[in-house]
Amino acid sequence: MSNKLLKRIVVVLGLLFVVFSFYFYQIVRTANFQIGKADTCITIAPNTEFKALRDSLYAKHVLHELISFGVMSKILKYNKNVKAGRYKIKSNMNNWDAIRMLRAGIQEPVVLTFNNVRTNEELAGKITKNLMIDSSSFLDLLHNKEYIGSYGFTKETIQGMFIPNSYQVYWTFSAEKIFERLHKEYTSFWNKDRTKKATQIGLTIKEVTTLASIVEAETAKNDEKRRVAGVYMNRIKRGMLLQADPTVKFAWGDFSLKRILFKHLEINSPYNTYKYKGLPPGPINSPSISSIDAVLHYENHEYIFFCAKEDFSGYHNFAKNASGHAKNRNKYIRALNKHNIK
Repeated sequence: MSNKLLKRIVVVLGLLFVVFSFYFYQIVRTANFQIGKADTCITIAPNTEFKALRDSLYAKHVLHELISFGVMSKILKYNKNVKAGRYKIKSNMNNWDAIRMLRAGIQEPVVLTFNNVRTNEELAGKITKNLMIDSSSFLDLLHNKEYIGSYGFTKETIQGMFIPNSYQVYWTFSAEKIFERLHKEYTSFWNKDRTKKATQIGLTIKEVTTLASIVEAETAKNDEKRRVAGVYMNRIKRGMLLQADPTVKFAWGDFSLKRILFKHLEINSPYNTYKYKGLPPGPINSPSISSIDAVLHYENHEYIFFCAKEDFSGYHNFAKNASGHAKNRNKYIRALNKHNIK
């Protein structure tokens, strides 16, 4: 072989190497996702095939160029190893980083937040809203007597296990995994100090939660919750009926009631605190942390009555006796009548 031919071969091989290197660099390191766009999250359902995922990302303009993604996926064997989950695709992400993340199943957490929950159906709906599982699978657990019993709860008390807050979970979590996670948070919340405080005020943890749910339903004003809790604690100590309107609404299953009339008080339910003494069998909602702590640190006073203020501010007038309460109640009724509120 002549030197001239050898030089040509070397030049050609060099050019091929440069071209190959450049192409390899392009498929590995060149931006190919969310080009010029903000970060986004994608969800991949179980049993999704690679081609379907690739085409979907392209159709949604998350993926810019199909071929390089396909080539790199084959090299890294991702095309045979698609994992379900919720993933964060960063702005201008390259094939290498995206595929390694997807192949490893490194998910972006989902922030699970719920509040203002009054029924198991609402609870299941809010908890599973942004998860892979549907609400029915979680609701089945809430209605499973043996399952919730293994966690120390009954159908009446189970809602108290769910402390309204924000929690990080993963999109692929099963209903059981979510349940386990939130029970862990419940156990962490009821630490030594809160448990000790419950004992000091003469209530069990579940009783605190039940009373807190009534406080939660009575007022949305955090600065008033301790006083409302004090009213109910005074009634409990004196052996009086709690006469809590929200428990009657719960008994009827009608949370839209504006006025509790005598006919509503006739319902024969253990949640009717106008008929049955003491706390109802369980919480009537999932009380907030502020309501739970308001019960644990209830205000010491002599009030045994309270009624919504006539200015509809959301606050209440408090009274130490029936006559004072009657005056407050009449002011509120006049305000309802004036505004034609039934």
